[in-house]
Amino acid sequence: MNEWERTLARWSKAGLIDAAAAGRIRAFEEAQTGPAGLRWPTVVALVFGGLMLGAGVLLFVAAHWDTLSPSLRFALVVGMVAIFHFGGTAATKRTQALATTLHGVGTVSLGAGIYLSGQIFNMQEHWPAAVMLWAAGAAIGWWLLRDWVQFALFAMLTPFWLAGEWTEVFPRMGGDAFRVLAEGLLLTAFTYLSGRTRDLDGTNRRVLVWLGGFWVLPCAVSLAVESEMWRNTANPSPGPFWIGYLGAFGLPLMASFLLRRRDAWMNAVAAVWVFLLGAIAVTNNIGVYLWCAAGAAGLVAWGVRDGRSERVNMGMIGFAITLLFFYFSQVMDKLGRSASLIGLGLVFLAGGWGLEKMRRKFVAQAREGAL
Repeated sequence: MNEWERTLARWSKAGLIDAAAAGRIRAFEEAQTGPAGLRWPTVVALVFGGLMLGAGVLLFVAAHWDTLSPSLRFALVVGMVAIFHFGGTAATKRTQALATTLHGVGTVSLGAGIYLSGQIFNMQEHWPAAVMLWAAGAAIGWWLLRDWVQFALFAMLTPFWLAGEWTEVFPRMGGDAFRVLAEGLLLTAFTYLSGRTRDLDGTNRRVLVWLGGFWVLPCAVSLAVESEMWRNTANPSPGPFWIGYLGAFGLPLMASFLLRRRDAWMNAVAAVWVFLLGAIAVTNNIGVYLWCAAGAAGLVAWGVRDGRSERVNMGMIGFAITLLFFYFSQVMDKLGRSASLIGLGLVFLAGGWGLEKMRRKFVAQAREGAL
């Protein structure tokens, strides 16, 4: 459902407009957007075309890199970025989708150009600084172009840069340093995932939800199994960890306030859950599974409250993953081979059926609240 459709349904339900006015508004908006069935083939063609174009250019440069002089290398790097952005500017008058694709390839080429320039001039190695420059370039591109590809690159590169700076502070990543990093990334994923609400929507917010959806479960699993990954590897010098925690929790909470305003208190609750998950994960006991299950249930309730079905779906997936981890680590090794397989089958059949039934119920409640 588009944003205008949700707004129209909400106005009709509140009695602000009658059925005739709603019909005229719907006809006008549908005439402006055109047939929706023609969108996805164009999007697929542009995405794959942009990927193949960028990959082809990079392969061509890599194949001839050793034969080029430093001056030609630098000219090729600058020209590669300029050509794509000039092409995007030229395509703006013809089709905005093609222009967005070319500008996106140009910003991706900027990252390759930054690293290649460092290699050409033998600059001092500090790879997070290159990511910072790349993120700054994406931010400038978003400020100038206001398209979602530039915003997506900026939203991905900024946490990547900050994570890189943290790994440079602790090159031998241990348990304490990893916990700070994982908690910050997980809370950032929650901030992105909660970018859309019942009343706030838009293209950039959808981008954040997609990024948060891909990000949240791997980060949660990594934090939950921290004690298995880093045993007896606590880092010395606890001083920098206060700075790390300030950035890991302060920056995502500030971003959530900008995105959600008064509703950002829910993100503060999520921050408490993330912090306690990191503390409980160190103990490596059954409390980790209970806390993860509680977090999954809270994510479902959060989605129902805000009328967002994607949070409901992610919460149900998280609960299913918690159940499987608990079975494999706490139950399966205590049973025989045949009994464990039978139990696993029952978990998949009965658990899958029950979770799907609950998921549909909660999604329906979320969608009813969004209308």
